[in-house]
Amino acid sequence: MHFIFSDEVVLLFDFWKVHSPTGMALSVLVVLLLAVLFESIKVGKVRLLHQALASLPIPTSQQLIEETDQDSSNSDSPPVSRSHLRWFLCHFGQSLLHVTQVVIGYFMMLAVMSYNTWIFFGVVLGSGVGYYLAYPLLSMT
Repeated sequence: MHFIFSDEVVLLFDFWKVHSPTGMALSVLVVLLLAVLFESIKVGKVRLLHQALASLPIPTSQQLIEETDQDSSNSDSPPVSRSHLRWFLCHFGQSLLHVTQVVIGYFMMLAVMSYNTWIFFGVVLGSGVGYYLAYPLLSMT
């Protein structure tokens, strides 16, 4: 297998058949935008994790002792606190973002495996543009 410069390719699905230079340009644009979205999701996951960690209270040693005493004296399960619920929701959101990121990553990999050089350039350029646009957002909190 080797990379070829061509304006004819079948990408990901049978209905995505490219037969013209215009179709190739649109397909490269779609793949480029997928790569930008992939990088943006990576940044979104990090920001969500930072938000989840910031929402958790930092317990003092006295609070830990009191919670341990309450847990040992009560046989009933303690009520779920707001911070644990917020942590669960953030973790659930991160899980959904992770699944989306994996699916988009596999789509990009399969697009590159078409061995079309234009599609490959679209993925590489999209990853670079996505990194350039998304990663400065990490410093904004």
